[in-house]
Amino acid sequence: MIPQPLMAIKRLGKNVLILSVCQALGLSGVPLVLLLGGIIGSELAPSEKWATLPIAIVVIGIALFSIPAAMVMKWIGRKRGFIISSAVGSAATLGAAFAISVQSFSLFCFMVLFIGGSTAFIAQYRFAAAESVEQKYSARAVSFVLIGGIVAGFLGPEIGRDGKDWLGFGDYTGSFVAMALMFALSGVLLLFISEKAVKKESVMEQERPLKAVVSQRTFLVAAISSAIAFGAMGFIMSATPLSMHVIDRFSLNSTTIVIQSHIIGMYLPSLFSGFLVERLGVKTLQILGVAGMCVAAVAAAASHQFVFYLVALTFLGIGWNFLFVAGTVMLTHSYRSVERFKAQGINDFAVFTFQALAILSAGLVLSAAGWEVLNLVTIPFLLITLVMVITTRSAAKKQTGF
Repeated sequence: MIPQPLMAIKRLGKNVLILSVCQALGLSGVPLVLLLGGIIGSELAPSEKWATLPIAIVVIGIALFSIPAAMVMKWIGRKRGFIISSAVGSAATLGAAFAISVQSFSLFCFMVLFIGGSTAFIAQYRFAAAESVEQKYSARAVSFVLIGGIVAGFLGPEIGRDGKDWLGFGDYTGSFVAMALMFALSGVLLLFISEKAVKKESVMEQERPLKAVVSQRTFLVAAISSAIAFGAMGFIMSATPLSMHVIDRFSLNSTTIVIQSHIIGMYLPSLFSGFLVERLGVKTLQILGVAGMCVAAVAAAASHQFVFYLVALTFLGIGWNFLFVAGTVMLTHSYRSVERFKAQGINDFAVFTFQALAILSAGLVLSAAGWEVLNLVTIPFLLITLVMVITTRSAAKKQTGF
């Protein structure tokens, strides 16, 4: 008898397993920049108001490359697109290490942009996974790929902290060189992806105009709820290292623990969030996600003590996971197979553009209004999302329960 968990993994197939491992490796670049971007920015930037700019730029890179990433994979296939993006990520992290060694803030930001560009392709792993399985298992496939983020949550900050002094070319240069190796390893593993496992477009399907796809209530709510999830999460999270390490003088180790806990909170629920979608429905999971993020904002605003940072950032991650998984599943019911690349590209562009704007403003809000106000600002956006989710009806109710 094969144990039930192993049977579930076997049912999802080789592609989903490889994508989850590559998610762990490649996505480590994001928590690396999240941890070190503000710290390096505070040392290299001409003003402390621009300290979080590298964090914003990595998300801007994700946004700018979201549509090109989808189009590249439409033209040359997901496998080749994923492998090329790994090579770009490896080159960009090496370039970031060089920028630190020569104390160039502008060059560092430029290289971080391409780390974000590579991550735009990684963001498509979840769609590739959903397309590799029967539609009834799509939520499980999406959540299983996101499980790779659990490893990334540990690996990225660990590389950032432990690699600080590995090389003699400046603080944290070793961290980015080590991350380049992670991208390279991911590229090797992606060679074993089978494109045959991805469902082919039906010749009987007629492709609708983009306006017809994105104007659907299901698409709009899926995209907006994911955008608010990413925006609120990025807004609070990007300011956390500055608030903790620079303003409140917590050690880098304490700050690393909080960031790791946040990222674990983002991805650990993926062990069961796919099953929760099947049992509770998309709408219920979205409501739970909004509730978790509201708890995070209130807890963060309540105190500057370490335990409040820890609790707030953990709930922030959990709430994000529920909203993101549910939003992704909802999105897959808003387009036909022949429309998937343009729909996915537009969705990710909207989501990551909103997150980039939120992160870019985080440093300004933190310096002008303080940590408490920064957190409370997110609550109205979350409540708007809650109203939209509650009032949504979908033609896909039978399959997803929303």
